[in-house]
Amino acid sequence: MENSGSLEQTLQDGNILRQLNALIVAHLRHNNLSQAAGVVASATMTPLNVEVPPNRLLELVAKGLAAENNGTLRGVSSSVLLPSSYGSITTSRTASIDFSVTHVKGSSKILPKHESKQLSEHKSVVRCARFSSDGMFFATGGADMSIKLFEVPKVKQMLSGDTQSRPLIRSFYDHAEPINDLDFHPRSSILISSAKDKCIKFFDFSKTTAKRAIKVFQDTHNVRSIALHPSGDFLLAGTDHPIPHLYDVNTHQCFLPSNFPDNGVNGAINQVRYSSTGSLYVTASKDGAIRLFDGVSSKCVRSISGAHGKSEVTSVLFTRDQRFVLSSGKDSTVKLWEVASGIIVKEYIGAKRVKLRSQAIFNDTEEFVISIDEANNEVVTWDARTTEKVAKWPSNHNGAPRWIEHSPVEPVFVTCGTDRSVRFWKESV
Repeated sequence: MENSGSLEQTLQDGNILRQLNALIVAHLRHNNLSQAAGVVASATMTPLNVEVPPNRLLELVAKGLAAENNGTLRGVSSSVLLPSSYGSITTSRTASIDFSVTHVKGSSKILPKHESKQLSEHKSVVRCARFSSDGMFFATGGADMSIKLFEVPKVKQMLSGDTQSRPLIRSFYDHAEPINDLDFHPRSSILISSAKDKCIKFFDFSKTTAKRAIKVFQDTHNVRSIALHPSGDFLLAGTDHPIPHLYDVNTHQCFLPSNFPDNGVNGAINQVRYSSTGSLYVTASKDGAIRLFDGVSSKCVRSISGAHGKSEVTSVLFTRDQRFVLSSGKDSTVKLWEVASGIIVKEYIGAKRVKLRSQAIFNDTEEFVISIDEANNEVVTWDARTTEKVAKWPSNHNGAPRWIEHSPVEPVFVTCGTDRSVRFWKESV
C-alpha cells in the first residue's frame, strides 16, 4: 500500500498531466488543427471544448525555458547591460477581441490623443521599422543602407526632458542596397534585416562596437520581407519570386512550399508574417492575393485572389488568436479576413493609399486599426470592431509616412517616411 506521501505525489502528477492534456487540446483547437485536437482529446479522455486562454501553452513553455536558463538569454554578452526583461512574454493590456461578432452594439471607442517627436534621421527615405516582441527596442531601415536601433526606455527618458538620454544605441552598415524589412529574434539579442542586395543579415546588438553582420543568408532574389518563427529557428523570406522561401536559421537550408498553386502567378511578395504560435503564416502579394500556409508543412492551405480588387496587397497581419488576418491594399481599403473560411468580416475605409507600400496595423490591444492617409498626410484610426473612423492626426512628416509600426505591449508607435525622419508617438498627457 502506498504511503501518504507517494499517494499525494501520484495525485499531483495526475492533476498536472490532465492540465497538460487540456493545454495541448486547446492549443491545437485554437490553431485550427481540429482533427489533431480530436485525436489527442480522444486518446487522453480530455473534453474537446475545454476552455483555456489562447496561446496559454506557448506562454507557459516560454516561461519554463526562461526559468530553466535562470532568466539568462542566449547570445547576450555578460559585459553588456540589456534590459532584464528582453525576450520575455509580456501580457497584453486586454484580452483578444472577438472579431467574429458582426453586429456590434454601442458606440465606438476613442483612441486617446497622441503626440509625436522626431527622434532621428536617415540620409535617405526610411523604408521600414520593427519593434522587438517585448517592446524594449525598435529598429529602422533606410534607403541609405543603414539600420538604426533605438531603446524605448531611453526614448521615454528623452521625451520626459532628460537631455543626457541617447535613445539611438546602435547603427549597422553592412548592406549594399536599401533595407526592405527587419525582425528581432524572440529570445536572443539578434536583429535581422533584408534588403534589395538579395541578402538577409543577422546582427548581434549586445556588442557595442559591432557594425557588421555575424551571419548572412544569400538569396537569389530581392528580399522584400522577412519574419522569424516564434521559436527563432526558422525564417520566412518574401522576395520578388511569388513563392515564399523558408530558411532553417541553424543549418541555412532553404525550403519551398510543396503545393504552391501553379496557375500563372508571377507577383512578388510584399509582406510575409507568422501567426503568434507559428502554426500559420501569410503572404501579401503584388498579384492581389493573400495566401495562407501551414506553418509546419509549408503547404498553401488557402488563397484569396483579388483580395483588394485589382490592386496589390501591401501588408498582412494576424490577430493574436490567429483567427483573423488584417490586410491593406492599394485600393485604399483595409480588410479583416476570417482564416477558417477566407471570408471578409470587416472593412475599414476612408484613407487613401495608392502609391506607397504602407501598412495597416493594430494597436497593442487590438481595439483599433491604424494606417496612413496619403492624400491628407494623416495617421488614421478606426474602431476595430465597429469599423468607424475615430481619429485622424497630422503625421507631422514632410510628405506621407511610408511605414507605421506599433509596439506590441504599450500605446506607442513609430512612423517613418520619405522625408528621412523617424517619429515616435505616445499618448498625450
